[in-house]
Amino acid sequence: MASQEVLRRIFGYESFRGDQQEIVDHVVSGGDALVLMPTGGGKSLCYQIPSLVREGTGVVVSPLIALMQDQVDALRDLGVRAGFLNSTQFPDERALVEAEFLAGELDLLYLAPERLRTEQTTRLLERGRIALFAIDEAHCVSQWGHDFRPEYLALSHLHERWPQVPRIALTATATPATHAEIAERLNLGDAKHFVSSFDRPNIQYRIVPKNEPKKQLLELLRTEHAGDAGIVYCLSRNSVEKTAEFLTQNGIPALPYHAGLDAGTRARNQSRFLREDGLVMVATIAFGMGIDKPDVRFVAHLDLPKSVEGYYQETGRAGRDGLPSTAWLAYGLQDVVQQRKMIDDSEGDQQHRRKLMAHLDAMLALCETVECRRVRLLDYFGQSSTPCGNCDTCLAPPETWDGTVPAQKVLSTIVRLRKERGQKFGAGQTIDILLGRKTARVIQHDHDQLKVFGIGTELNESGWRGVVRQLLAQGLLSIEGEYSMLVTNPASDEVLYQGRKVLMRREPERAAKVKTAKAAKSAPVDLPAEAAPVFEKLRTWRTAQAREQGVPPYIIFNDATLRQIAATTPSTLDELSAISGVGENKLAKYGQQILDTLSA
Repeated sequence: MASQEVLRRIFGYESFRGDQQEIVDHVVSGGDALVLMPTGGGKSLCYQIPSLVREGTGVVVSPLIALMQDQVDALRDLGVRAGFLNSTQFPDERALVEAEFLAGELDLLYLAPERLRTEQTTRLLERGRIALFAIDEAHCVSQWGHDFRPEYLALSHLHERWPQVPRIALTATATPATHAEIAERLNLGDAKHFVSSFDRPNIQYRIVPKNEPKKQLLELLRTEHAGDAGIVYCLSRNSVEKTAEFLTQNGIPALPYHAGLDAGTRARNQSRFLREDGLVMVATIAFGMGIDKPDVRFVAHLDLPKSVEGYYQETGRAGRDGLPSTAWLAYGLQDVVQQRKMIDDSEGDQQHRRKLMAHLDAMLALCETVECRRVRLLDYFGQSSTPCGNCDTCLAPPETWDGTVPAQKVLSTIVRLRKERGQKFGAGQTIDILLGRKTARVIQHDHDQLKVFGIGTELNESGWRGVVRQLLAQGLLSIEGEYSMLVTNPASDEVLYQGRKVLMRREPERAAKVKTAKAAKSAPVDLPAEAAPVFEKLRTWRTAQAREQGVPPYIIFNDATLRQIAATTPSTLDELSAISGVGENKLAKYGQQILDTLSA
């Protein structure tokens, strides 16, 4: 079959999107490709279709064995002959897949990168016929990246061992530097490079000042995402446990996921998240890579991500189906202090710490910007854009204000503490002095006798915390030691003694002025009010089917396809076949059941 026919008959789509057609044609003709495409942009079709068109089996290198079963189940539901080899299988299961591969009975074979390093797997592949090698999540090869996997470095040898087999490497996350590193480390310098826009217009980016973040999260979920599936990221395992418990106690079904849980618990929680509707996963960054669940409606961060790459990768797990979704982050002074301290305490040489600091500085710049978040985000990945109209800074623009005098007051307090008392303190004591608070600690150290005592009554505590946060974010203030003491640096002197001006971001009075994600963008298929009950009826049918087959509901059909069915209410199989996402195999398997559900 030609690629266009495969797209229509198997996957149920009438036309390719963006660069897909060009990529598919290039790989089908035997060319190597490096593909940078956002999550939800249809990367998998770029290697699945060539695997079906070319002779032999497409070998897919996938980093997470826990998700291979679902990837294979999804393909089999489309009528594609797919299999995987990994350590979760019994010997007889592996032997069956190996026999199918050698007999030419597999269209796609999924392998973990570790397995490709074994001589046994190499000998197996040499005995079969390979259509192509697909290297998914290719950014894992970058040693400076947030998801570095050392076993990916060995994948550079694929071309030496199988020089005639085309390779396609794919990722959703790469700065220009990471892009170059992928090409170099995977020997793809001569490959054709395809770089799509990293923009995810259906995602609304929002960053709010941190103020009891668990309660802020609860309000977000209750007011905008009731009953929705989502992911909440926390920095520590303890925070994951407490947040999951807090949400559950407040009526929102939530599960924890972190590396401290035993493997069985992690696998069960991940499986429940993928297979049940409306669950919230509270996790460290140990969770998420390769998650194919298309109906994640929100990704929330209760702690500051370490890099823009990590933030983009994590928020990109929302809205893979193209429907409106929210990327929400609560961010405060303690985040900046904590991240800078973690970098100072990190292992590695000075160059490594400088790299980590550069990542953090870029993340802070995104948080503190008064410009469009999306413009700033895409600029980080080397892509230009115009204001999106669908992020918090576009919908409720913050103001800048001249913070030079408040900055000088903070810095003067820190200098006087050091020079007059030989002391260093954190943000709390510094702010108490500025506000003229006679706390026990202030009196104990005679800080009420300092000239700067009480000179900061023009701002409240929240305002001063914002000033300190932005001074740290702009590199005009530093932290030092185990207890995160505030200290000045050469840039501080420019503000204190050389007339350097300090502009700061003033938060809008109420973040509630921001339109919700659901109102901000129209869905790919607008769902009329009368179609909503039909959509819910179809979801109920889908859940029953998924439970019966032991697969996630989205493997049957994703929400976007069900919405289109609910909106158009087809009455014949021919009409149903015209719906995007309904291929021949799914039509034969589920078509009559859908028509019966619609007419019930």
